[in-house]
Amino acid sequence: MNIEHLSSFLKVAKKNTYASESAKKVESQRLKSKDYEYSEGNFLYHDTYFGGTNFIGEEIVYENDNPVWGMNYNGYVLDKNVTEVEIDKSLRGALKQDSGDLIPVRGPKYYKVENLEYKNKIEGDLTKFEGKEEVYKDNKLIYSALFHGGLIS
Repeated sequence: MNIEHLSSFLKVAKKNTYASESAKKVESQRLKSKDYEYSEGNFLYHDTYFGGTNFIGEEIVYENDNPVWGMNYNGYVLDKNVTEVEIDKSLRGALKQDSGDLIPVRGPKYYKVENLEYKNKIEGDLTKFEGKEEVYKDNKLIYSALFHGGLIS
């Protein structure tokens, strides 16, 4: 597995699926799931998740139809007054950004839009990692998600 090629592919795939408001969902692979796909060359990215303000999901990258990389994620909106639209504004905005010196599995270390602040911390590399992202509204924690993943062999 060429990690640099995988990294480049993930950057493009993520910007062209959930992060893009215009991305079209593909047919659900599981009952009641929301699914996105992106392909380029020998790579296919598939993201499937359940829920809205409380959600769980999985991303898999296939190379030549073989699963080679994956990530699981689970997030919760912690303030019942916060809407899915507000969370999407922050998350989609963050996921559209360059991940900077972080691996391209979620957003950058920090992103701000209006009164929403996104923070992301990751340990590891694309072969094996875990992390946590949070969104604050007016300095109050309103969303938190955990994620982990790595290479599949």
